[in-house]
Amino acid sequence: MPPKKTPTDDSAPPPLTQAHSTQNVYERQFGYHRAVRKGPFIFVSGTTALINGTKQVRLKGNARGQAVAAMEEAVKAVEALGGTKQGIGRVRMFVNGAEHTTAVGRALKAVFSDVEVAATMIVVPNGFVDPDMMVEIELDAVVG
Repeated sequence: MPPKKTPTDDSAPPPLTQAHSTQNVYERQFGYHRAVRKGPFIFVSGTTALINGTKQVRLKGNARGQAVAAMEEAVKAVEALGGTKQGIGRVRMFVNGAEHTTAVGRALKAVFSDVEVAATMIVVPNGFVDPDMMVEIELDAVVG
């Protein structure tokens, strides 16, 4: 009879749920994680262009810059949970005004030009938790 595998075996599968947190103050304040992995699926929470550990927004007034910064931060969260940029399948972009959609669309094209993604862009007429936030990005990825 072969020996039973224990959770400390190298061959044991990863836990069903894994979480990744950052220094984002809203994660602590509201009790969520930057990203969660459930099996092979990774879900990245709404990500903005905050300066880590503060409520200060980077690149104020620059929708494209905020979008690029948020997308890059969201990709890092996918990678922290064992995923890759190539495994990203969906990008959701929330934008605080229709006048910024072209700039945010260009950011998507710049950051994900090497990845085939599905994308949705939603205009949020009343803005975000901070009026300086212009863009919020969510990602979904699959590992493997």
